[in-house]
Amino acid sequence: MAQNPSPSETYTNPWQTESVREVYQNPWIRLTEAQVRNPAGNPGIYGVVHFKNKAIGIIPIDEEGYTYLVGQYRYPLEEYSWEIPMGGGPIAQPILESAQRELQEETGLTAQRWELIMRIHTSNSVTDEEGFIFLAEGLTQGQTAFEETEDLQIKRLPLAEAVAMAMDGRITDSLSLAGLLKVARLRGI
Repeated sequence: MAQNPSPSETYTNPWQTESVREVYQNPWIRLTEAQVRNPAGNPGIYGVVHFKNKAIGIIPIDEEGYTYLVGQYRYPLEEYSWEIPMGGGPIAQPILESAQRELQEETGLTAQRWELIMRIHTSNSVTDEEGFIFLAEGLTQGQTAFEETEDLQIKRLPLAEAVAMAMDGRITDSLSLAGLLKVARLRGI
C-alpha cells in the first residue's frame, strides 16, 4: 500500500492562510472558504469540501473469481453509475467496521477475510476526503439493507469483466477505478 512521505521527506507549504470561514454545512459535508496567499504570493480564495465521513470501497471476490458491482443513478452527475460497493464511514469508526457494514447493506454479503489494499484521496484539489478500499473474500450471502437514498441493482460478474468495464469507461467512479485496477494488478489480470 502506498505510504505518505517518510518523516525524512519534508515539504514546505507554499500556501499562506489568512482566514477561514464556514460557508455551508449539512449532515454529510462542510464547505469552507479560505483567504490565502498562493505560492506566487498573490491573494486569492480557496474553497474546500470537508466530508464528515471517510469514503469506504469494497471489492468482494467469491470462490469462483466473481465480484459484485452496485448500480445506481447518481444525482450530481445525472447519470447511472456502476460501482464497487461503497459508502461513508463515520470518522470516529474503525474503517474495517464501516466496510463490513457497507458490504452487507449494499449486497447482503459478509466476508471472512478482509485486506486493506488502498488509501486514496478522491479529489485532492477541492476536498480533504480520504478513502479506503478493501478486498473481501470468503463470502456468504445474506439480506441487503438499503438506505432510503439507495435504489440499487446488484450485478455479479467475473472480476476480469469488471476490470474491462473500468478500462473501457463503463465505470467512471474514482474509488471503483482505483480499486479494480489495483486488484487487477495484484491478481495479474
